[in-house]
Amino acid sequence: MDYQKYVDKVMERLNQRILGKEQQIRLLIIALLSKGHVLLEDVPGVGKTTLAVALAKTMDLSFGRIQFTPDTLPSDITGVSIYHMNSGEFSYRSGPIMNQIILADEINRTSPKTQASLLEAMAEGQVSVDGTIYPLPTPFMVIATQNPIDFLGTYQLPEAQLDRFFMRLSLGYPDREHERIMAKDYLDAKYQTDLEPLINQEIIQGMQQEVERQFIHPDIVDYIVSIVEETRKQDTISLGASPRATLFLLRASQGCAYVSGRNYVLPDDVKEIAAPVLCHRIMVSVEARVKKLTADKVLKEILLHIPVPVLSKEALCGKTD
Repeated sequence: MDYQKYVDKVMERLNQRILGKEQQIRLLIIALLSKGHVLLEDVPGVGKTTLAVALAKTMDLSFGRIQFTPDTLPSDITGVSIYHMNSGEFSYRSGPIMNQIILADEINRTSPKTQASLLEAMAEGQVSVDGTIYPLPTPFMVIATQNPIDFLGTYQLPEAQLDRFFMRLSLGYPDREHERIMAKDYLDAKYQTDLEPLINQEIIQGMQQEVERQFIHPDIVDYIVSIVEETRKQDTISLGASPRATLFLLRASQGCAYVSGRNYVLPDDVKEIAAPVLCHRIMVSVEARVKKLTADKVLKEILLHIPVPVLSKEALCGKTD
């Protein structure tokens, strides 16, 4: 069955709830269909939580929220084993992680130990509690939000956990016109209306399978490898992107092609998705930071200098060598 027809309907619904953020919503959908997790980094109050809730409701997925604080414990996320005196047995009381869409709110306000408790769930699709492994429901996606690290009471996420996130996005402030519409809708109580599901779990899993079947020409695979490899050669970068970044960029390019209504990947898909997938995996050198260079600026220079493969439409579609 062709599930691609549902993509535009979902994006249209989300764009009605989060105004003026079409590109960020598009990238979030790409991440979900690519089975990835997203880090939303922005100042408070720009709609990060609203977007996560709207996504879960539109797709009829269970939703769990974890509000991170300095005293949040790993068991607050994964759940605990409860001992029953009458039966002499333990039973598992699940935590909020046992949902399909997880909002990890202000993840950088909790300790590194608690941050690390998300790693197994994000990487393996399971959690361990008292030596027992519990699989997570599917589809499963973590949307973690964090405030900029110069805010008070924040802990910088370690590189190992940053690398687990498929993408890093930023919503930013709305423009004047969209903020005016938002204010009017608030006065008219439109934001109080609940969202009806558009699709369900079966459709989402079908879409994820179709993303994995998107054709990607070997020359475009080489193009992706060259981009990631170049991040490890630049003098302006002290830590380049990992091999995991290569795999994520491959899958994200397939997701980008799928959301664009194609069944094959273009070099433009790679360019569009490169910054959200790679920038949080790149550590700019001290000398580069002194020169006001950022990971985004360095990556743009890399994309300008890496030769782009030129292929016929037949080759891009996999019809010829």
